[in-house]
Amino acid sequence: TLQKWVNREISNFDYLIQLNTMAGRTYNDLAQYPVFPWILRDYTSEELDLNNPAVFRDLSKPIGVVNEKNAKAVKEKYNFEDPLGIIDKFHYGTHYSNAAGVMHYLIRVEPFTTLHIQLQSGRFDCADRQFHSIPATWQALMDNPNDVKELIPEFFYFPEFLENQNGFNLGQLQISKELVNDVVLPKWAHSPEDFICKHRKALESEYVSAHLHEWIDLIFGYKQRGPAAVEALNVFY
Repeated sequence: TLQKWVNREISNFDYLIQLNTMAGRTYNDLAQYPVFPWILRDYTSEELDLNNPAVFRDLSKPIGVVNEKNAKAVKEKYNFEDPLGIIDKFHYGTHYSNAAGVMHYLIRVEPFTTLHIQLQSGRFDCADRQFHSIPATWQALMDNPNDVKELIPEFFYFPEFLENQNGFNLGQLQISKELVNDVVLPKWAHSPEDFICKHRKALESEYVSAHLHEWIDLIFGYKQRGPAAVEALNVFY
């Protein structure tokens, strides 16, 4: 598989799916759901220019420190000593992939809607915590070193999860009073289908093809644990 990918006989998408499968990740287990990277950082421009390296996320860094400002807080957390010596050191107290995160992204489609409601003791979580906007989700990641969710494969092929086709009442945002309905898209996307198409193009772009191995090292490779993980600010609780 690796050789095929290097020779560009299979797409970046296919390679990531196969890596996830080999790592034991599966659509059948929300706690081990396939994980895909955030690949863009431009969610505000009118047009998305895939020839401009500046529109892409730095794939060599864990999502928690893509914003350089967060690195200090992350290092401090790691250097905090557990007085009882029970807890191993870590940079992040949450994980880049977990069941609640999968339900968060897929709340508008069953069976994830029902699973989310069960998780929240029989109702939807409050509107301000819902997945309601792609640009806002990215901004929250940049502002908060404790939010380290990567993406799920659906962001590259499944426009329906961005639409509230079932008309669920997901509540309204506290400050703007805006109703949470379809997911708010980046300005450069004119519909859910357009978002998926451009996002998939971005995944297969020259820039991502040249840098994807850096992210793979963090999630599936030698930077998962040990000294390389510490150096990369990539140690999870």
